Amino acid sequence: MEERYRSQQRPTTFGRAPAHDQAAIDAGLRKYMLGIYNYMASGVLLTGVLAMLTYTTPALYSLLYQITPEGYVAGYTGLGMVIAFAPLGIVLLMSFGVNKLSSGAAQGLFWVYSALMGLSLSSIFFVYTGTSIAKVFFISASMFGALSLFGYTTKKDLSGWGTFLFMGLIGIIIASIVNWFLASSMMSFIISVVGVLVFAGLTAYDNQQLRQMYYVTPAGEAQKKLMIMGALRLYLDFINLFIMLLRLFGSRE
Repeated sequence: MEERYRSQQRPTTFGRAPAHDQAAIDAGLRKYMLGIYNYMASGVLLTGVLAMLTYTTPALYSLLYQITPEGYVAGYTGLGMVIAFAPLGIVLLMSFGVNKLSSGAAQGLFWVYSALMGLSLSSIFFVYTGTSIAKVFFISASMFGALSLFGYTTKKDLSGWGTFLFMGLIGIIIASIVNWFLASSMMSFIISVVGVLVFAGLTAYDNQQLRQMYYVTPAGEAQKKLMIMGALRLYLDFINLFIMLLRLFGSRE
C-alpha cells in the first residue's frame, strides 16, 4: 500500500525560458501535466471498476478471499496473497528499470498495476458500507484536487518537504508492520492520521516536482516515460490518501 516511486531527479529550482519561447513552453507544460492527470485518473477508474466488479462477482472474490458464512473476509487465499503483493513488485520494476523500459512497456505495467490494485482493494467493500466508501472517495478527490492545484501553482519551493515526507512515509511503513502483530486500534488511528498528513503533503510536493521535471526532461520518449511515472506517483498519493481517510471516517458493515 505504502509503496512509492521516488525519482532520482530532484531539481530544486524552476527553470525559465526566454520570453519569446515562454508561450510554447507553457503550452507544452499544460499538455504534459494534462497527460499525467489523464493517465492517473484512468488508472483510478480502472481500479474502481475492477474492485466493484470483483465484489459483486462471487466467482471472482472466492478466488481471492476466504469468506466466512456471515460474509466477512477471514483472510486471503494463495492467489489472493500473490495479487496483494504483486503491485509492490511492479512498482519496484518500474522504478528501478524505468531507463530500460520503453514508454509502451511502462504504460502497460501501469495498467496492470491499476488492475491488480482493483482486485486487491475489492476487500474494502466487505468492511465498509458503500455509502461511506463513496463519501470518502469524493472527500479524497476534493482534497487531492485542491492540493494538486496548490502544488502546481504555488511559488513557494516545496523541495524542503521531501526529507520530512519521506521520513514520515518510512515511519508509516514500519508502524504498519509492527501493528500487524499488535493489532492496536489506537496505533491504527495514529497511523491513519499521520498517513493523511503525509500523503496530503506528498500530493502537493509531487505536483511541484513533476512540473519542475518538465523543464529538465527532453521531449520524446523520455518525457513520455516521465508522464507515466508521474501518473504512478500521483495515483499512489491518491489511493493511499483515500485508504487513510477511509480508515478514519468509513462506516463499517
